[in-house]
Amino acid sequence: MPRLLTLLLLLLLASPAGALQLIVWDRDFQTKVGYGESSGGKFNIQLLPRYSGPVVVLFSQTDEERRRATFPTLLSRYDGFLRGGQLTIEPPGNDDVTLAKFLAIFRLSVNVQSTGQTLTLPGLKVAGPDNIKINNK
Repeated sequence: MPRLLTLLLLLLLASPAGALQLIVWDRDFQTKVGYGESSGGKFNIQLLPRYSGPVVVLFSQTDEERRRATFPTLLSRYDGFLRGGQLTIEPPGNDDVTLAKFLAIFRLSVNVQSTGQTLTLPGLKVAGPDNIKINNK
């Protein structure tokens, strides 16, 4: 029995934190242009490849992550910019950094996937490859 308790305790301590989530919106909160979630030491994110412009990046921690202070300096909202599938975050008081550099502080590696699929939420504009207008001047 003591071995079982020790094993369970070790597994609990070694298990990765819950899923940190991220949603990327356009500045007007009308179009969802990206979504990501942590799994183990990786952060998988999907971004619309043809969207380019200023964005708002929202992070959501689980109650367990907040309680354990897994991401102690992480704010829930950042301004940023998305261009060519590259997400740049503007931390307050610091220079702009890529998402990969930003999350490296929390020991998370980033896996970016461009998606041709539509990202939607009920009642909001649909963002997808057919709905993004690109000005060719």
